[in-house]
Amino acid sequence: MAELHTLFDYTGHLPECPTWSDAEQALYWADIIEGEIHRYHLSSGEHTVLSFAEEVGCFALREKGGFIVAMRNGIWLTDARGLLRQKVCDNPSNPQLARFNDGGTDHLGRFYAGTFWGPGDYNGALLLRINHDLTPKVLQCDIHGANGLAFSHDKQWMFTSDTPNAVIYRTPLDEQGEPGKREVFRRFNSGEGIPDGAAMDVEGCYWSAMFDGWRIARFSPQGEQLAEYRLPVRCPTMVCFGGPDMKTLFITTTRENMTADEVAQYPLSGAIFTLPVAVAGMKKPLFKEV
Repeated sequence: MAELHTLFDYTGHLPECPTWSDAEQALYWADIIEGEIHRYHLSSGEHTVLSFAEEVGCFALREKGGFIVAMRNGIWLTDARGLLRQKVCDNPSNPQLARFNDGGTDHLGRFYAGTFWGPGDYNGALLLRINHDLTPKVLQCDIHGANGLAFSHDKQWMFTSDTPNAVIYRTPLDEQGEPGKREVFRRFNSGEGIPDGAAMDVEGCYWSAMFDGWRIARFSPQGEQLAEYRLPVRCPTMVCFGGPDMKTLFITTTRENMTADEVAQYPLSGAIFTLPVAVAGMKKPLFKEV
């Protein structure tokens, strides 16, 4: 069994969206609640933090440098220091009720960001894509909490999860990467955990952070669970692959909504873990704009 380690001496509030920079050999991630983007350089141990005025649901590194960042009220292009340079679009949901959540890029370098419907009274969230020309397009609705975005290595499928509804979906993609009708990939029962953020490996398997499940699970292209990796914390939030050979799994976790007693009992909640794995992961493309 591969040995789990903490990345370094760090615990956040709601770390999410781990993103590996192959060019920098560094890991980026967001702390949604704190409105931050972090960077940790593995060889030097340098840790830097960029602060924003709102929650940072997700982001991607840009081909032109800097970030595309989905904050509560809208999506922005920033420079490498996190300074806002151009507003891309407003949050198409009601930003008082739905903040941006999980997101990332597809194989063409387009940016996707989903929202999380805060009231929880119905499936009021959505999935949005930002095209190369910075035009937004709503792709899917009828979501409670958008999560689990990943794309298959053969470019045939987009995977997403709806965390509160305990389901992973897959959506067929045409040759231009346009989505068809989504279908259920796997549903989960009470006690299994619920699917949060995810990543794809080069064998076409989907790795999901099982929130409230104490584990990471790997699923075959047919939805069969192939492996699980137990954690010392209850709520992992997302995974990504990185390292020189893309065989290190980075795992973000949270301490959001935990009591002081729970944090004292499980002090690594909110830490970032590393796990060496036998199969390489897919690289996340940079966001490409014209």
